[in-house]
Amino acid sequence: MPNRSHFNSAHRMMNRLRREGRSHSSAVRWTEPRVTYHLALRSDAAELLRALPTGSVQLAILDPPYNLDIAVWDRFGDYIGWAKEWLSELPRVLSDRGSAAVFGGFQFQAEKRGDLLEIMHFLRHKTPLRLVNLVVWNYSTGMGAHRFFANRHEEIAWFARTDKYFFDLDAVRQKFDKRTLQRYSRDKRLNRDNLLKGKNPGNVWRVERLSANSSERVGHPTQKPSELVSRLVRALSYPGSLVLDPFAGSGVTARVCIEEGRNSVVSDSDPRFPAYLKKQLAMVKEPRCPFVFLKDRGVSEFFKSV
Repeated sequence: MPNRSHFNSAHRMMNRLRREGRSHSSAVRWTEPRVTYHLALRSDAAELLRALPTGSVQLAILDPPYNLDIAVWDRFGDYIGWAKEWLSELPRVLSDRGSAAVFGGFQFQAEKRGDLLEIMHFLRHKTPLRLVNLVVWNYSTGMGAHRFFANRHEEIAWFARTDKYFFDLDAVRQKFDKRTLQRYSRDKRLNRDNLLKGKNPGNVWRVERLSANSSERVGHPTQKPSELVSRLVRALSYPGSLVLDPFAGSGVTARVCIEEGRNSVVSDSDPRFPAYLKKQLAMVKEPRCPFVFLKDRGVSEFFKSV
């Protein structure tokens, strides 16, 4: 029986390019950075995006408040009206090969809540960004329920600036165990080189939420696991490129960018953000290259350094 991939013209084209030693038009030639630069600000998201140069961001990681009233920064009278202020700036700041990964959930459907469906609707109909994937972040723990199925996932909507978006599958492939690799290797329809690299992780990611006693915890109530952020950074950006996080919360994006050799601009309006970030920086392990954290600098000064 033929493999379904054999009927996918885009898939066949990518295989042909690899066989001929050619690159896709979305490929980026990058060199290993000698040093990365990082800027952290206490700032409103819309103000920060308006201050960024056009086409300067390779990847925007957006984990906005859901308007659940769990803190002062999570309280809005007109949520989508507020969100439009920074959503409208995304197309301008992203590079032609850039992407935006927007965290959210479909379970927060109320008039004033921060439903991801509303954000996705705005991006698809009011901006030139294109939806590439909807990633399901799956975990095993959460609140119980009696009137509906207990929720065990959140979504990450991946939007791209153009159809030439950068995507590094090899950076996030998952290795096959020895037995599975031997079994798949007998199937002549499968690409041997890709089998050795590992499988595509798919768009359902099983990453457990941080437990209360996790060593990663810095005190932020909605902190995301570094494994989750790292997969986005490695797949959708390249070493030396710029990653933006205007809702930096726990500061995990800055730590991941330091470890993965990306530049970063992170900000949050929460007064406790500097304390969270300090704890994240103390956890940095084996950075890809030396890094410089620019203190007391503005956005324009940062871009003079990068």
